[in-house]
Amino acid sequence: MDDGSVASTFLTDSLELELGTEWCKPPCFSCAFDDRGGGKHFSGESYLSSGALKRLILNLDPLPTNFEEDTVEIFGIQWVTETALVNSSRVLFHLFRQQLYNLETLLQASCDFGKISTLHCKAESIRQRCVTFLHYVKVFIFRYLKVQNAESHVPVHPYEALEAQLPSVLVDELQGLLLYIGHLSELPSINLGVFVNQNQIKLFPPSWHLLHLHLDIHWLVLEILHMLGEKLKQVVYGHQFMNLAGDNLTNVSLFEEHCENLLCDLISLSLNRYDKVRPSEALVSHHCPCPCIKELWVLLIHLLDHRNKWSLSESFWNWLNKLLKRFFEKSSDQRRPSVPIIQPRDPLGFSWWIITHVASFYQFDRHGAPDEMRQMESNWNFVEELLKKSINVQDGILEEQLRMYLHCCLTLCDFWEPNITIVTTLWEYYSKNLNSSFSISWLPLKGLVNIIKSPLSMLEMVKTCCCDKQDHDLYKSNSSYTIFLCILAKVLKKAMKNNGPHPWKQVKGRIYSKFHHKRMEELTEVGLQNFFNLFLLLAAVAELEDVASHVLGLLKFLKPAFLTSSLIWKGQMAFLLMYTQKNLDISVLAEKFSGAFREKAKEFLVSKNDDMGQRQTLWTFLSIYMDGVQEVFETSCCLHPSHEKLLNDGFSMLLRACQESELRTVLNFLQAVLARIRSMHQQLCQELQKENVDLIVQSSLLAKECHLAAVASALWRHFFSFLKSQRMSQIVPLSQLADAAADFTLLAMDMPSTAPSDLQPQPVISMIQLFGWDDILWPQVVARYLSHFLQNSMLCEALSHSSFQALTIRSWIRCILQMYVKNLSVPDDVFIDLSPEQAVEKEYMEQLTELTRLLFKLSEVKNIFSEAQVEYLPIPEDPRKALVRFLEAVGITYGNLQKLSDKSAMVTKSLEYLGEILKYIKPYLGKKISSAGLQLTYRMMGILVKSWAQIFATSKAQKLLFRIIDCLLLPHTVLQQEKELPAPVLTAIQKSLPLYLQGMCIVCCQSQNPNAYLNQLLGNVIEQYVGRFLPASPHVSDLGQHPVLLALRNSATVPLMSTLKKCIVQVIRKSYFEFKGSLLPPRLASILAFILQLFKETNIDVSEVELLLPGILKCLVLVNEPQVKRLATENLQYMVKACRVGSGGEAAAQLTAVFRHFIQDYGMRYDYQIYSILETVAALDQQVVIHLISTLTQSLKDSERKWGLGRNIAQREAYSKLLSHLGQVGQDEMQRLGNDDT
Repeated sequence: MDDGSVASTFLTDSLELELGTEWCKPPCFSCAFDDRGGGKHFSGESYLSSGALKRLILNLDPLPTNFEEDTVEIFGIQWVTETALVNSSRVLFHLFRQQLYNLETLLQASCDFGKISTLHCKAESIRQRCVTFLHYVKVFIFRYLKVQNAESHVPVHPYEALEAQLPSVLVDELQGLLLYIGHLSELPSINLGVFVNQNQIKLFPPSWHLLHLHLDIHWLVLEILHMLGEKLKQVVYGHQFMNLAGDNLTNVSLFEEHCENLLCDLISLSLNRYDKVRPSEALVSHHCPCPCIKELWVLLIHLLDHRNKWSLSESFWNWLNKLLKRFFEKSSDQRRPSVPIIQPRDPLGFSWWIITHVASFYQFDRHGAPDEMRQMESNWNFVEELLKKSINVQDGILEEQLRMYLHCCLTLCDFWEPNITIVTTLWEYYSKNLNSSFSISWLPLKGLVNIIKSPLSMLEMVKTCCCDKQDHDLYKSNSSYTIFLCILAKVLKKAMKNNGPHPWKQVKGRIYSKFHHKRMEELTEVGLQNFFNLFLLLAAVAELEDVASHVLGLLKFLKPAFLTSSLIWKGQMAFLLMYTQKNLDISVLAEKFSGAFREKAKEFLVSKNDDMGQRQTLWTFLSIYMDGVQEVFETSCCLHPSHEKLLNDGFSMLLRACQESELRTVLNFLQAVLARIRSMHQQLCQELQKENVDLIVQSSLLAKECHLAAVASALWRHFFSFLKSQRMSQIVPLSQLADAAADFTLLAMDMPSTAPSDLQPQPVISMIQLFGWDDILWPQVVARYLSHFLQNSMLCEALSHSSFQALTIRSWIRCILQMYVKNLSVPDDVFIDLSPEQAVEKEYMEQLTELTRLLFKLSEVKNIFSEAQVEYLPIPEDPRKALVRFLEAVGITYGNLQKLSDKSAMVTKSLEYLGEILKYIKPYLGKKISSAGLQLTYRMMGILVKSWAQIFATSKAQKLLFRIIDCLLLPHTVLQQEKELPAPVLTAIQKSLPLYLQGMCIVCCQSQNPNAYLNQLLGNVIEQYVGRFLPASPHVSDLGQHPVLLALRNSATVPLMSTLKKCIVQVIRKSYFEFKGSLLPPRLASILAFILQLFKETNIDVSEVELLLPGILKCLVLVNEPQVKRLATENLQYMVKACRVGSGGEAAAQLTAVFRHFIQDYGMRYDYQIYSILETVAALDQQVVIHLISTLTQSLKDSERKWGLGRNIAQREAYSKLLSHLGQVGQDEMQRLGNDDT
């Protein structure tokens, strides 16, 4: 059936008769259809979807494919189709009432899930029989009922006599049937719930079937009465009943009486639902309990309006109005209706509610399909009366009620043709109450708050009011006044579309006449706001220039107290924005408004900081102006000379008077305008570059470009000089200073001629020098600024020919090195528990990371990485690691160069990268300490010294190396013995010293000219820090992390290690072993431990033995401290062993020479100590001592001769003990001494 009904929608009436002849199920009310798709409004079995209503109105066969057999089964009995109704009409109607009774008795059964299936089947069967019978009556009237000629005197057949009485019998039976079933509103409470079985089949309780059968009966009775009248074309009188007036019942009176009763029933059902509806939910809460009630409303609308066309009855709206008017009649005036209607608690609200919902039913056509193009019959006459009652001030109307009424009225304005009377009636009310806030105490008023915020939000409110489709939440979000504005906008737009400007002139006269000098003086702040909202809406819908001019004239009549109200500025700015949106000339408004801005800016400049109230008031005006002007530029499709007026010298005064928070706002405004100017310029350039541009168009584009240039010049003139003067100040937020400077740089690139003369002839280069390459700027500014314009490929390409890239790299290096400079203003203890990453502002670290990413895309940087063959490595996220990689890559690249000219150029370029690098790190070396800054400085400079060692070996770069060493490793504090370096400095040096030592050694090895000063510097550094980093206890195990040893351990090449070790040995000999007498050097034990560790980690050279052994021997002889003796002995043993496995005879000879010289120096006084030392040596290498026998013997004899006491028995015994360790050679020498009589 559904498919057939859909198909029939597109067929003509004649073709519909040719549909299949199989039995079709008669239409009936049903809400059991599936509407999950959301597109269906009524069931496929309904009177609308099945085409039954259309057939009724077109007077077609109600069921062309049904009741075509000779017999028909009605109530389980076979009847002759063509005669059953004539012969047995009373019997059939009696059986009908019996079926109704059977259905009613089913209501008494308990309706649980176990019985629902049986009950559903029984109730559905009864309902189907009843509906089939009533459809049979319709078909019988259409096909078989003959119109009798009342004037004929020819004898008639008894059947014809019965047939002639059938219309009257039908009228009586239908009236009896209606009396039997009673009114819809009298039905007991009905359960509209549904059960769903396991096969997903819906099962309904008997009460559901009873309700829907009653609906079928009420509607089919109307159909039968209508068809009877259409068939007979005369009034049919009943014989059994009379109407309430005492007249005989007719088909017409029964139709009208039943219509009235049915509408009363529907109204009563709606009233029951209205009692549960909140005013805020009126339009989303429907008055129909189920779709079938809704369908019945639609059927009545179509049928009554169809009959009204042929003057058979009143229109649907007249029927409904007549019933609704009873709510407002006094009890004595009310005609007693056939069915009593419950008096509603809110007759006005109910009337608005039901009319609005019923009006929406006019959108459904005869097939129940919504048709937006369908002409909807209006009911304005009744609504006008209803509106007058609604705004009657004497009744004390409440705002929450008025909102609902007007929301309904707005919906009706959407449905029906425009009605100016509605607008004028409402305006009479609101013009008297303009100062009211129209608020509800328990409901926050969102709309009003939004309107107050800014001129743009005022325009947004107007735009919302002018929308064709309004939000269902209008009740909660807007006041009744705002809803009135929506009505005004909708009616005016519709009326002007249909009738031109005449409706606007009517409305304008009514509204303008209410505002005069006295009325304007009476306006409060709220009233003034309502005033602006009204006229802004009129300007949006009708004549903007006329309305704006009238408003400016009326504002002169305001009380003087309003001159300081920001609302006036907001309102005027809203008009200015509306002019812009409609692309009208703003010159008059701009000149007036900008002049007022200049005056306020001047007051702000001279205002005292302690008068915060005045400053806040002035700032409110100024911010309104800036927000509005920004919106003007952002919404203007092109600029005119009047736009330049908006940017006057008031901004120059304002900038000088602003504090930080205020400056943020002004700079945000500046950036927005700059971005818009550049965007418009790019669009113009694209237009000018098009081919075949018409001369007129081209001249227009050039004029626009001139206007743009004028505005750009105004920005340079009034903003840039302030930014330039604040480069070093911290008053301006650093990020915004950088952003604004970057925007001006891009503007200079796009429109160079607009830049001031002091930046010419190359404004872009001048800007970058000011904000990107200047070493005095805050690194936060430079990093953010450089990041901005490195993203601009056009700018980078334009500057690639100059030293732009090298200078940019230099600034990047400075930004990284100075990342902790800001911390110097805070005590270092604050950062003691933070990692180096945490000690930097997160925003600045992110900015450095972004800058690094962009910088590594520069061609110069890419070439360096390519030459160093490290371009495949990913860019480190940490800028510090990225800098390390860059410095190392530069060093590798230089080392790979072959040509002398290339090397020389590379040195020059490298030094350009560094610039005044010592100035960058100087802040960390002062009295204020930053541990993280010192760590970064010493490490980066150490990496620089090591990785650029070959570059520093050149004469061009050596001066910088000397300055680095002097500044970082050998400052005056280090050289002053009485002063000690701060602990953070010592820590930083300790961690990075190996890098410096290795780099300096490379320079010494690679230097183009041997430099005695450089060697001296290396020695001085080792001398200063060997002792400083010795452990407190002289244990060799504690010396593994000594920076000097680390430098030696990590040296990559033998020459480098040899140079460094040689220097270390020389320093130790000079600083620790050239002592005399009892004046011992400090921490001698620790230095001996250091030497021992040195020997363990490296191969001992003969020259080192020659330099260090005498000192070690002196320690053994002259020092009695046990630790010193033990460590000196270990060193001695290590040297002897090393020489024994070393270079054979040469090493032994050198070792012998050292011992011989030592014996000659100390043998006379320290003979016993020497013998003890040599015993230790003899245990390791007898040959060394054997070679010393002659020297020892001679020393013994010299000693005895010196003292002149003959033989020294004790000394000889000690000597003999030594000789006893030397084997046969020693025995021989002992024998010679015994035989010697000298």
